[in-house]
Amino acid sequence: MVAGIDGSQEAIHAALWAADEALHRNVPLRLVCVTKPKYPSTEEYYEDVRRARASLRLAQNAIEATGKQVKIETDVVAGLPGTALVAASWDAVMVCVGSVGIGRYARSILGSTAAYVAENAQCTVAIIRPPDEGQPEDINWILVAVTDAPDNDAVVEHAMSEAQLRHAPVLALGDSRDREKLQRKVEMWKQRFPDVHVYPVAGEADVADFLRKHRERVQLAVIGAAEAGEAERIVGSYYRGIVHHAGSSVIIVRSRASGTD
Repeated sequence: MVAGIDGSQEAIHAALWAADEALHRNVPLRLVCVTKPKYPSTEEYYEDVRRARASLRLAQNAIEATGKQVKIETDVVAGLPGTALVAASWDAVMVCVGSVGIGRYARSILGSTAAYVAENAQCTVAIIRPPDEGQPEDINWILVAVTDAPDNDAVVEHAMSEAQLRHAPVLALGDSRDREKLQRKVEMWKQRFPDVHVYPVAGEADVADFLRKHRERVQLAVIGAAEAGEAERIVGSYYRGIVHHAGSSVIIVRSRASGTD
Protein backbone atom coordinates (compact mmCIF):
# COMPACT_ATOMS: atom_id res chain seq x y z
CA MET A 1 0.00 0.00 0.00
CA VAL A 2 1.52 3.32 -1.13
CA ALA A 3 0.44 6.81 -0.08
CA GLY A 4 1.85 9.94 -1.68
CA ILE A 5 2.94 12.58 0.84
CA ASP A 6 3.63 16.24 0.01
CA GLY A 7 3.32 18.02 3.36
CA SER A 8 -0.32 19.01 2.87
CA GLN A 9 -3.23 18.21 5.17
CA GLU A 10 -4.95 16.60 2.18
CA ALA A 11 -2.08 14.12 1.85
CA ILE A 12 -2.17 13.32 5.56
CA HIS A 13 -5.92 12.72 5.35
CA ALA A 14 -5.31 10.37 2.41
CA ALA A 15 -2.57 8.57 4.34
CA LEU A 16 -4.93 8.01 7.28
CA TRP A 17 -7.46 6.56 4.82
CA ALA A 18 -4.75 4.34 3.33
CA ALA A 19 -3.78 3.11 6.80
CA ASP A 20 -7.22 1.52 7.17
CA GLU A 21 -6.72 -0.21 3.82
CA ALA A 22 -3.27 -1.50 4.79
CA LEU A 23 -4.52 -2.79 8.13
CA HIS A 24 -7.50 -4.49 6.48
CA ARG A 25 -5.25 -6.20 3.92
CA ASN A 26 -2.47 -6.94 6.44
CA VAL A 27 0.18 -5.22 4.30
CA PRO A 28 2.68 -2.46 5.13
CA LEU A 29 1.88 1.16 4.34
CA ARG A 30 4.67 2.85 2.39
CA LEU A 31 4.65 6.66 2.66
CA VAL A 32 6.42 8.21 -0.34
CA CYS A 33 7.52 11.83 -0.65
CA VAL A 34 8.96 12.97 -3.97
CA THR A 35 11.72 15.58 -4.27
CA LYS A 36 12.90 17.43 -7.37
CA PRO A 37 14.94 15.45 -9.91
CA LYS A 38 17.81 18.00 -9.86
CA TYR A 39 18.92 21.15 -8.05
CA PRO A 40 21.03 24.20 -8.83
CA SER A 41 22.91 23.83 -5.53
CA THR A 42 23.62 21.30 -2.81
CA GLU A 43 21.98 23.64 -0.28
CA GLU A 44 18.65 23.45 -2.11
CA TYR A 45 18.96 19.68 -2.38
CA TYR A 46 19.49 19.22 1.36
CA GLU A 47 16.68 21.65 2.18
CA ASP A 48 14.24 19.79 -0.07
CA VAL A 49 15.21 16.43 1.43
CA ARG A 50 14.79 17.93 4.91
CA ARG A 51 11.27 19.12 4.03
CA ALA A 52 10.41 15.73 2.58
CA ARG A 53 11.54 13.89 5.70
CA ALA A 54 9.64 16.32 7.89
CA SER A 55 6.49 15.75 5.81
CA LEU A 56 6.87 11.99 6.17
CA ARG A 57 7.30 12.33 9.94
CA LEU A 58 4.10 14.38 10.19
CA ALA A 59 2.14 11.78 8.24
CA GLN A 60 3.62 8.88 10.21
CA ASN A 61 2.90 10.63 13.53
CA ALA A 62 -0.70 11.24 12.49
CA ILE A 63 -1.19 7.56 11.69
CA GLU A 64 0.53 6.37 14.86
CA ALA A 65 -1.62 8.74 16.94
CA THR A 66 -4.69 6.73 15.90
CA GLY A 67 -3.28 3.68 17.65
CA LYS A 68 -3.76 1.51 14.58
CA GLN A 69 -1.20 -1.29 14.41
CA VAL A 70 -0.11 -0.83 10.82
CA LYS A 71 3.49 -1.27 9.72
CA ILE A 72 4.75 2.01 8.23
CA GLU A 73 7.65 2.45 5.84
CA THR A 74 8.88 5.84 4.60
CA ASP A 75 10.76 6.71 1.44
CA VAL A 76 12.12 9.87 -0.20
CA VAL A 77 12.24 9.50 -3.98
CA ALA A 78 13.68 11.95 -6.52
CA GLY A 79 11.76 12.69 -9.71
CA LEU A 80 8.43 13.97 -10.95
CA PRO A 81 5.64 13.15 -8.44
CA GLY A 82 3.33 11.42 -10.92
CA THR A 83 6.10 9.41 -12.53
CA ALA A 84 7.53 8.37 -9.15
CA LEU A 85 4.17 7.19 -7.83
CA VAL A 86 3.43 5.27 -11.02
CA ALA A 87 6.81 3.54 -10.65
CA ALA A 88 5.90 2.66 -7.05
CA SER A 89 2.59 1.21 -8.27
CA TRP A 90 4.33 -1.78 -9.88
CA ASP A 91 4.90 -3.30 -6.45
CA ALA A 92 1.76 -2.00 -4.71
CA VAL A 93 -1.77 -3.28 -4.22
CA MET A 94 -3.00 0.33 -4.21
CA VAL A 95 -1.66 3.87 -4.56
CA CYS A 96 -3.47 6.52 -2.55
CA VAL A 97 -3.18 10.28 -3.13
CA GLY A 98 -5.04 13.29 -1.81
CA SER A 99 -6.84 15.81 -3.95
CA VAL A 100 -8.49 19.18 -3.51
CA GLY A 101 -10.04 21.34 -6.23
CA ILE A 102 -8.42 24.72 -6.75
CA GLY A 103 -9.56 25.92 -10.14
CA ARG A 104 -12.17 26.00 -12.88
CA TYR A 105 -10.75 23.30 -15.08
CA ALA A 106 -10.85 19.57 -14.50
CA ARG A 107 -7.11 19.04 -14.31
CA SER A 108 -6.86 21.85 -11.76
CA ILE A 109 -9.76 20.38 -9.79
CA LEU A 110 -8.15 16.98 -9.58
CA GLY A 111 -4.50 17.98 -9.63
CA SER A 112 -2.01 16.97 -12.27
CA THR A 113 -0.28 14.35 -10.10
CA ALA A 114 -3.51 12.61 -9.13
CA ALA A 115 -4.77 12.69 -12.72
CA TYR A 116 -1.53 11.20 -14.04
CA VAL A 117 -1.49 8.45 -11.42
CA ALA A 118 -5.17 7.64 -12.02
CA GLU A 119 -4.59 7.02 -15.71
CA ASN A 120 -1.13 5.42 -15.64
CA ALA A 121 -0.71 3.43 -12.42
CA GLN A 122 -0.24 -0.33 -12.64
CA CYS A 123 -2.49 -1.05 -9.67
CA THR A 124 -5.69 0.22 -8.10
CA VAL A 125 -5.65 3.95 -7.30
CA ALA A 126 -7.54 5.86 -4.60
CA ILE A 127 -7.92 9.65 -4.85
CA ILE A 128 -9.16 10.93 -1.52
CA ARG A 129 -10.99 14.22 -1.09
CA PRO A 130 -10.66 16.20 2.13
CA PRO A 131 -13.70 16.01 4.42
CA ASP A 132 -16.46 18.46 3.51
CA GLU A 133 -16.64 21.01 6.30
CA GLY A 134 -20.06 21.84 7.69
CA GLN A 135 -21.85 18.95 6.00
CA PRO A 136 -24.57 17.14 8.01
CA GLU A 137 -23.72 13.75 9.48
CA ASP A 138 -26.28 11.81 7.46
CA ILE A 139 -25.95 8.72 5.27
CA ASN A 140 -22.62 8.69 3.45
CA TRP A 141 -22.88 6.32 0.50
CA ILE A 142 -20.48 4.24 -1.53
CA LEU A 143 -21.39 4.49 -5.21
CA VAL A 144 -20.82 1.94 -7.97
CA ALA A 145 -22.32 1.16 -11.39
CA VAL A 146 -23.50 -2.40 -12.07
CA THR A 147 -22.95 -3.11 -15.77
CA ASP A 148 -22.02 -5.85 -18.21
CA ALA A 149 -18.44 -4.58 -18.62
CA PRO A 150 -15.81 -7.38 -18.44
CA ASP A 151 -14.24 -5.94 -15.29
CA ASN A 152 -17.48 -4.97 -13.53
CA ASP A 153 -17.60 -7.90 -11.12
CA ALA A 154 -14.18 -6.91 -9.77
CA VAL A 155 -15.27 -3.26 -9.50
CA VAL A 156 -18.48 -4.10 -7.64
CA GLU A 157 -16.64 -6.55 -5.37
CA HIS A 158 -14.19 -3.80 -4.47
CA ALA A 159 -17.06 -1.42 -3.70
CA MET A 160 -18.71 -4.02 -1.48
CA SER A 161 -15.45 -4.69 0.35
CA GLU A 162 -15.03 -0.95 0.98
CA ALA A 163 -18.60 -0.75 2.27
CA GLN A 164 -17.90 -3.63 4.64
CA LEU A 165 -14.67 -2.02 5.85
CA ARG A 166 -16.15 1.45 6.31
CA HIS A 167 -19.62 0.36 7.52
CA ALA A 168 -21.35 2.24 4.70
CA PRO A 169 -24.35 1.46 2.47
CA VAL A 170 -23.99 1.06 -1.29
CA LEU A 171 -25.89 2.77 -4.09
CA ALA A 172 -25.81 0.39 -7.08
CA LEU A 173 -26.53 2.21 -10.34
CA GLY A 174 -27.98 0.24 -13.22
CA ASP A 175 -29.63 0.60 -16.60
CA SER A 176 -33.34 1.48 -16.32
CA ARG A 177 -34.02 -0.63 -19.43
CA ASP A 178 -33.43 -3.84 -17.47
CA ARG A 179 -34.50 -3.31 -13.88
CA GLU A 180 -34.95 -7.02 -13.24
CA LYS A 181 -31.38 -7.78 -14.26
CA LEU A 182 -30.10 -5.07 -11.93
CA GLN A 183 -32.17 -6.47 -9.09
CA ARG A 184 -30.85 -10.00 -9.71
CA LYS A 185 -27.25 -8.80 -9.63
CA VAL A 186 -27.85 -6.78 -6.47
CA GLU A 187 -29.38 -9.82 -4.76
CA MET A 188 -26.31 -11.87 -5.71
CA TRP A 189 -24.01 -9.29 -4.12
CA LYS A 190 -26.19 -9.13 -1.02
CA GLN A 191 -25.76 -12.86 -0.58
CA ARG A 192 -21.97 -12.53 -0.82
CA PHE A 193 -21.90 -9.55 1.55
CA PRO A 194 -24.90 -10.07 3.86
CA ASP A 195 -23.87 -7.32 6.29
CA VAL A 196 -23.75 -4.63 3.57
CA HIS A 197 -26.92 -2.70 2.72
CA VAL A 198 -27.27 -2.30 -1.06
CA TYR A 199 -29.86 -0.11 -2.76
CA PRO A 200 -30.40 -0.45 -6.53
CA VAL A 201 -31.00 2.74 -8.51
CA ALA A 202 -32.27 2.14 -12.04
CA GLY A 203 -31.41 4.95 -14.40
CA GLU A 204 -28.14 5.60 -16.18
CA ALA A 205 -25.22 3.51 -14.96
CA ASP A 206 -22.91 6.54 -14.97
CA VAL A 207 -21.25 7.46 -11.69
CA ALA A 208 -20.08 10.93 -12.74
CA ASP A 209 -23.48 11.90 -14.11
CA PHE A 210 -25.21 10.68 -10.95
CA LEU A 211 -22.98 12.92 -8.81
CA ARG A 212 -23.65 15.86 -11.10
CA LYS A 213 -27.43 15.45 -10.93
CA HIS A 214 -27.95 14.43 -7.30
CA ARG A 215 -27.05 15.81 -3.87
CA GLU A 216 -26.71 12.56 -1.93
CA ARG A 217 -23.60 12.47 0.22
CA VAL A 218 -21.18 10.01 -1.39
CA GLN A 219 -17.94 9.31 0.45
CA LEU A 220 -16.51 7.04 -2.21
CA ALA A 221 -17.17 6.14 -5.84
CA VAL A 222 -15.65 2.96 -7.29
CA ILE A 223 -15.03 2.71 -11.05
CA GLY A 224 -13.09 0.55 -13.48
CA ALA A 225 -9.83 1.37 -15.24
CA ALA A 226 -11.68 2.17 -18.47
CA GLU A 227 -13.37 5.07 -16.64
CA ALA A 228 -10.14 6.52 -15.19
CA GLY A 229 -10.61 9.65 -17.28
CA GLU A 230 -13.85 10.32 -15.36
CA ALA A 231 -11.98 10.77 -12.06
CA GLU A 232 -11.85 14.57 -12.48
CA ARG A 233 -15.64 14.78 -12.74
CA ILE A 234 -16.17 12.40 -9.84
CA VAL A 235 -13.83 14.13 -7.39
CA GLY A 236 -15.63 17.41 -8.09
CA SER A 237 -14.80 21.00 -7.29
CA TYR A 238 -13.87 21.84 -3.71
CA TYR A 239 -12.47 25.24 -2.79
CA ARG A 240 -12.01 26.84 0.64
CA GLY A 241 -14.49 24.49 2.26
CA ILE A 242 -17.21 25.05 -0.35
CA VAL A 243 -18.48 22.14 -2.41
CA HIS A 244 -19.53 23.60 -5.77
CA HIS A 245 -21.22 20.39 -6.87
CA ALA A 246 -21.53 16.90 -5.49
CA GLY A 247 -18.35 14.88 -5.63
CA SER A 248 -16.58 12.12 -3.79
CA SER A 249 -13.33 10.31 -3.30
CA VAL A 250 -12.79 7.76 -6.04
CA ILE A 251 -11.15 4.36 -6.44
CA ILE A 252 -10.04 3.27 -9.91
CA VAL A 253 -9.90 -0.53 -9.80
CA ARG A 254 -7.12 -2.00 -11.91
CA SER A 255 -5.09 -5.22 -12.09
CA ARG A 256 -1.77 -5.74 -13.84
CA ALA A 257 -2.91 -8.80 -15.73
CA SER A 258 -5.92 -7.33 -17.51
CA GLY A 259 -5.85 -3.59 -16.90
CA THR A 260 -8.70 -3.97 -14.44
CA ASP A 261 -9.07 -5.43 -10.95
